[in-house]
Amino acid sequence: MRIAVTGSIATDHLMTFPGRFVDQLVPDKLHRVSLSFLVDGLEIRRGGIAANICFGMACLGLEPILVGAVGHDFDDYRSWLDRHGVNTRFVHVSELHHTARFLCTTDLDHNQLASFYPGAMSEARDIELAPIAERVGGLDLVMISPNDPEAMLRHTDECRIRGYPFAADPSQQLARLDGDDVRRLVEGARYLFTNEYEGQLTEQKTGWSHEEILDRVEIRVTTLGPHGVRIDRKGAEPIVVPAPEEEVKADPTGVGDAFRAGFLAGVAWGLSLERSAQIGNMLATLALETIGTQEYELGRGRFLERLAKTYGEEAAADIEPHVRCPYP
Repeated sequence: MRIAVTGSIATDHLMTFPGRFVDQLVPDKLHRVSLSFLVDGLEIRRGGIAANICFGMACLGLEPILVGAVGHDFDDYRSWLDRHGVNTRFVHVSELHHTARFLCTTDLDHNQLASFYPGAMSEARDIELAPIAERVGGLDLVMISPNDPEAMLRHTDECRIRGYPFAADPSQQLARLDGDDVRRLVEGARYLFTNEYEGQLTEQKTGWSHEEILDRVEIRVTTLGPHGVRIDRKGAEPIVVPAPEEEVKADPTGVGDAFRAGFLAGVAWGLSLERSAQIGNMLATLALETIGTQEYELGRGRFLERLAKTYGEEAAADIEPHVRCPYP
């Protein structure tokens, strides 16, 4: 199954604040917030939502197609992704801008304050999917994850025009998009990915109820943080899949991306929605246990052992023939 993942490619600057953001807020002064946090650490890591998703899929043994825009400073990052099995041939390199930067501070409660500088990502709107499809022999699914907003809209429109099945993941760009744009991104999607808060914001911005969204998408996937994930389809009972117990909570950055990677891997292998969600939850847990969105190690035996511990031997047996984990 040929899956193209469009979206951001960035360098993450991850910081930790040894306190709680909420303790620094004065309730009657929230309209004039001016705060500075002295952080304990700075980790500079590879990131970007599309790159994170592709990394996770490749770690499971697939060869996802990364589609996005970067700067000339991408060479080392490209080498890393290539070495882990990601197809980076269709990444656009800007002649003017640096690769995007994500700056994020996490407090003791794993609340996060973040900023994102798009840089070269703004040129993703110039990328057309049809030439990519022609060179790889067609696209079975296009994942449209947070990116330059114009790029997200262009890719979605092209998927509809050319008949490419697509997954909508507006998530982190929901704050930037207006209602018309969100409706345009969601309408006709095979999969819609959000977390709980983003799901409510999607309903608010589109003006559509949960039921009305299910009239417009085939499968709605809502991540529930430590409670796992819920999958909704029109006329069917929800599928709720709990999350595995984590060994340590290191950093929540990229956990949602890892879930999407595992879920899409299950889809590519033709597994059920429940099994796909179990793979996604397991990969998300590994990401939570690691600082950096592409630093977890995915040993095949350990992955299946932990998956069986949470979901049972039958689940592990169904998934085992597909998992290759060639790049621990």
